Amino acid sequence: MSGNGEFSFPKEGEATSPGAGSGAAGRPRPALGVVVTRKSLPKIQTHAKKEDDGICHDDSTTPVKAQTIDELHSLQKKKSAPTTPIKSAQAGPFAPPISEEERHKQQLQSISASLASLTRETGPKLVKGDPARKAAETPRVTSHPHHYFAPSISISDSALKFTHVLYNLSPAELYEQAIKYERGSFITSGGALATLSGAKTGRSPRDKRVVRDETTEDDLWWGKGSPNIEMDEHTFMVNRERAVDYLNSLDKVFVNDQFLNWDPEHRIKVRIVSARAYHSLFMHNMCIRPTPEELEDFGTPDFTIYNAGQFPCNRYTHYMTSSTSIDLNLARREMVILGTQYAGEMKKGLFGVMHYLMPKKGILSLHSGCNMGKDGDVALFFGLSGTGKTTLSTDHNRYLIGDDEHCWSENGVSNIEGGCYAKCIDLSREKEPDIWNAIRFGTVLENVVFDEHTREVDYSDNSVTDNTRAAYPIEYIPNAKIPCVGPHPKNVILLACDAFGVLPPVSKLSLAQTMYHFISGYTALVAGTEDGIREPQATFSACFGAAFIMLHPTKYAAMLAEKMQKYGATGWLVNTGWSGGRYGVGNRIKLAYTRKIIDAIHSGDLLKASYNKTEVFGLEIPTEIEGVPAEILKPVNTWADKDAYNETLLKLAGLFKRNFEVFANYKIGTDGQLTQEILEAGPIF
Repeated sequence: MSGNGEFSFPKEGEATSPGAGSGAAGRPRPALGVVVTRKSLPKIQTHAKKEDDGICHDDSTTPVKAQTIDELHSLQKKKSAPTTPIKSAQAGPFAPPISEEERHKQQLQSISASLASLTRETGPKLVKGDPARKAAETPRVTSHPHHYFAPSISISDSALKFTHVLYNLSPAELYEQAIKYERGSFITSGGALATLSGAKTGRSPRDKRVVRDETTEDDLWWGKGSPNIEMDEHTFMVNRERAVDYLNSLDKVFVNDQFLNWDPEHRIKVRIVSARAYHSLFMHNMCIRPTPEELEDFGTPDFTIYNAGQFPCNRYTHYMTSSTSIDLNLARREMVILGTQYAGEMKKGLFGVMHYLMPKKGILSLHSGCNMGKDGDVALFFGLSGTGKTTLSTDHNRYLIGDDEHCWSENGVSNIEGGCYAKCIDLSREKEPDIWNAIRFGTVLENVVFDEHTREVDYSDNSVTDNTRAAYPIEYIPNAKIPCVGPHPKNVILLACDAFGVLPPVSKLSLAQTMYHFISGYTALVAGTEDGIREPQATFSACFGAAFIMLHPTKYAAMLAEKMQKYGATGWLVNTGWSGGRYGVGNRIKLAYTRKIIDAIHSGDLLKASYNKTEVFGLEIPTEIEGVPAEILKPVNTWADKDAYNETLLKLAGLFKRNFEVFANYKIGTDGQLTQEILEAGPIF
């Protein structure tokens, strides 16, 4: 450096950087990478010149062309927004291909049609993408299809704005949306998205309504014991208008186009329109995710959900009893949700739809878990909450077909869903490792409590609710069978958590007994504390899912009997509850013993066992099972007070009889003979 502070060039003959040499007119050339400027520091080039190909540079790529940080971020993302191309109306190999612009327009027209209001017959003005990213852009108006009529009333203010459609977003995109815009959304230490469902942390069965019209009048189960509470078409349209208007008033809505039923011959297409990223991610996990190729033929959905759960229904509307309403219209193939943000309403609402649609095609819809052995033997697991259905159907030694909802058709069994919805209360790595490990990036955790700093979840904390849940894709279970289909079942296992402590750990059932206990759907829950009294409470849920069935339970039972006879399946009743006394006196049957029992069913060993018959219920119980203490197989042997056992046994038998009275007058089959056999299969005393 010269005395005046300026950089000086090397004199002729002095050493320079490799490749340096004399320039034009004999002047020395500066070292590579230095650009001379007068009275300033040299600028460093970030790329080599063509004549310097022989020199290795780490930074020899083309410079970034972005002028602002926003432009730089835009270059960071590959353009791959999901689309639903719709095939050209012209059929045949010579049909002209549809341009991307036309496909884009048709997709938005399809969603606009879904969001069309009753009184304003066109849907909202739709554009794709997040409004936060397009604030500086002028949205392009999407023309509406020609078959729409002009609005019959004056245009509302909502028609002057655009509704941005966030369509089939990926889990990563939905994480961003939830964390940015939804209070109570956080990433846990394991990578799951923890979120809150609002004031409702469970389903609201008393607020569920079904339109009673000529479509459903004769088909559905109405009246005493039925979960189907009626409403009329007009009231449904009032609530639909309220939900659609709310969704149209938002800056953005989330739209999922997905499938139900892994059997491609019987699957249906569903569209879910929702206001929360949490709901969109939940349904992304719970429904079957289409491939890009399958989306090309998606077209018009078979069923649509409008989830406006953040907005209440009008309590003064006819048939409404609260600010919550979950409304199902089977003729229109639509469902409307108002006044509850609990995501399980969508899952179970669609299950109800399948309980209506599938039996019409001769397919039995089942509220059950399902797994398959390595030799192809399939088992169905029926059970209410707390009976161990999810735990026992998730078995390291067997393939998981599904944990909750299935169809049994002429092709075998198939899972309805694309994910699992597991209870998390008191979850531990030791007891349920597969579920524990499935709670990772992409999983939705509902209403859990976690450490503010470490974000580690405390699964034993029920501060928000006992009904903490995890929703994850079924692929997160290592031994999941993809696609989720299997051959016809060999075993039908009915699970009961008997807190009375009088049912045996396992019983082999006749076909009539299987139907009796299937229709009964028994378990016993531990009552809450009231005036210091804690007694078990018997719970009966027809077909082990009365809240979701649409037809009379005997219709599902008749279909189950027919399929079990046709394909040679055996029925079993397994008690995962108490032994040696009722709750508070005896002890709960160890999970290790129950697993040994289930293993013996899978292997076929229990079919070869010796059996004794119990009194009252007439159940066939095995005399021994490898790995299970023989004394617990016969419940009376485990009770110290035999009189208390007999008294409790008769009490439970009476509860069974009283519950079954509502089903006694329904004929099953053509001649009613099976009905009589089922009645005789109940307790006798």
